[in-house]
Order: sequence, then C-alpha cells, then structure tokens
Amino acid sequence: MAYLDHAATTPMLPAAIAATTAELGRVGNPSSLHTPGRAARRVVEESREALAEGVGARPGEVVFTSGGTEADNLAVKGLYWSRVAADGRRRRVLVGAGEHHAVLDAAAWLSREQGAQVEPLPLDAVGRVRLDALAESLARDPGDVALVSVLWANNEVGTIQPVAEIVELAHAYGIPVHSDAVQAAGQLDVRFATSGLDALTLTGHKIGGPVGAGALVLRRDADVTPVLHGGGQERDVRSGTLDAAAYAGFAAALTEVVAGRADEAVRLAGLRDELVRRVLDAVPDAELNGDPDPAGRLPGNAHFSFPGCEGDSLLLLLDARDVFCSTGSACSAGVAEPSHVLLAMGASEERARGSLRFSLGHTSTEADVDALAEAIGPAVERASRAGVAAHRVS
Repeated sequence: MAYLDHAATTPMLPAAIAATTAELGRVGNPSSLHTPGRAARRVVEESREALAEGVGARPGEVVFTSGGTEADNLAVKGLYWSRVAADGRRRRVLVGAGEHHAVLDAAAWLSREQGAQVEPLPLDAVGRVRLDALAESLARDPGDVALVSVLWANNEVGTIQPVAEIVELAHAYGIPVHSDAVQAAGQLDVRFATSGLDALTLTGHKIGGPVGAGALVLRRDADVTPVLHGGGQERDVRSGTLDAAAYAGFAAALTEVVAGRADEAVRLAGLRDELVRRVLDAVPDAELNGDPDPAGRLPGNAHFSFPGCEGDSLLLLLDARDVFCSTGSACSAGVAEPSHVLLAMGASEERARGSLRFSLGHTSTEADVDALAEAIGPAVERASRAGVAAHRVS
C-alpha cells in the first residue's frame, strides 16, 4: 500500500496514541471542581501550554475547538460579527480565491445571510495571493473591510503564501488577519507571535494527532463574537465540554513534530522531488501545479494535472493498484467539479478537472514513490483511452 494522501489525514503518531489512550479510561469533566475534574483540567491546561510553545504563542491565546473547520468558522464569522457590531460599515470580507472551503463557505454564508460583501483575492499562476490586488482592495476603502483571511500554505497545490506581507498591508489600516495553517504547521516553522496574525487555525489530524481536536490561536485583544453558546469554557469565545484525551494527543503530536520538523522537512522534500521527477519521466506531458520552486511549496506536496484524463477516474485506477491520493476536485452528488484553486490560478477547466494531489508524511518512504512510479504510466494511459472513447460517444 502506498498512502500518498497525508494532506487529507495522516496516521497518528505513537506518542499521540499513547497520550490520548492514557486519558480515555479516566473520568472527569475539566469544568468540574472535584478531584477528577481538576485532574482533567490539568491535562487540558498542560496541553494548551504545549501547543502554545509549539507555535510561538501564549497559552491564553489557544482556544480549543473540535477541529480546523470549527476554528475557521469561529475566526471568519466571529471577527466579522464583532467588527460589524463596532462599525456597521465594515462588511467587506477579503479571502484568497484558493482558500479551503471551511473559509470560503463560511464567507459565502455571511454573504447570503448576514449582508457581508465577500471579495476573493486573485491568485497568480502558481497559486500565490497577489499582493498588488490586496493592496489595491485595501486602499479603495479600508474603513469598510472587516477582515482578511488567507491560507498559510495552499491545501491543494502546496504554494506557501506571503503571510508577513499580507499582515503588514492589512495592519497598516488596523484590519485583522486570519490564516488557516492546518497544512503548514506540520512542515513549516509556524510562529504566531512573529507572524503578526490576529488568528491562526490548527488541527490535530494533519500532524499525527487525533481527529476532532483543533485550536484557534487568537490574540488576547482580538474581539471575536462566539459561534457556539453555552458554558463559555474557552474565554467565553467557544463553549463545549473540553476533550482532555483528544487535546493531550493533539499536544503530544505537535510537540514531536516541532522537535523533528527541520530534519523531516528535508527528508520529505527529497522524497517529493524524486516523486516529481519519476512522475514526469513516466508521463512527460504531466503538468506540475503550484510553485515550481521547491522552496515555495510545502515539502510534502506534489500536485499534477494529466492532460486528457479525468482526475476521479485516474484516482480510482491508482486505487485499484493500492496507490492512494486525492483529486484536485470536490464531488457533489456524484458530479465532479473542477478544482477552484486551479481555476483561480488561470488554468483551463480541463486542466482543473484532470488533477491529482500526492502528499507525503511521516510514514512515507521510497517504496511509496516506487509504487506510484510503477502505476502512474499505465493508469494515465488507460484513463486517456477512456477519455477519448467518452469524447467520441458524446
């Protein structure tokens, strides 16, 4: 089996499994005042401290959530609502055109239901947000902008975004900036304090922690309206019983990842470069998407378009050979949609439909690259024949 879909989820690290299972047999609500409750609270707070240290933040800035999607929704909706409440003119939401759907769909909901004016920030040909377009948008009327939200690194094509420059542009007008660092935290040096960001999204299962554990790192002076209401457990910003076991595993994973991240990034980049070389050797007309400069993309990401192929068909052909990856498209009701990221980069709809993402992680080896190199040529040939036949029938 060649698992090349670590960007979707990566296997739990042994340290994270141990930390999580150690808490699963214990009872105690972290909000309870009795001894078991205080013991659970201690686990939560120690996990908070470890996560804060791992991303260069203060413990009080870590707001636990159920994952990246909730954290993105809290950031986008919460910042928007608080800004509108302070000044009703602030209804413009600036988001990268290639954002994860947790941000795009949250912004779209604000547009439909709350009167927000969502403005996608255009991407260049490698998937990077255009700073000139952001500067122009901000200067047009900074007083009506609620927030800016841009990925730290694109989840599809792996392109690293100019976060520092984006923050500088927005903060010149006093506009808060949120970044989804779900893909970046496991492979890049993500530091909250030095980034200048107002909010940062993390999740556990992308870095070897459990599913269902995430965090929004939020500046103490950031004003955010809650999305969930109840006990107000997390700074009155997020309510819900705290999952001590999941957060312990999340913290253990991040601690281990950060300790070995520099060496692991070098290892993954070497594997990725070999993967790219061998895919292009096997399929010479394959097109690498994202930043062609290896330093400008995530170490574990390689994203290709295969002319004449449907990405979904190619994925299933590889799956039949025990090579597992992702398409660059999302399926709704069985109908494949072209990758919104590639379309925003200026790619044709055909190229956007025929794309695959190969993503490496801590269990990846040269054997995985060998398996893909052996399978990709025949799979593309078969998918191309199927595409030609379907075209003739239509």
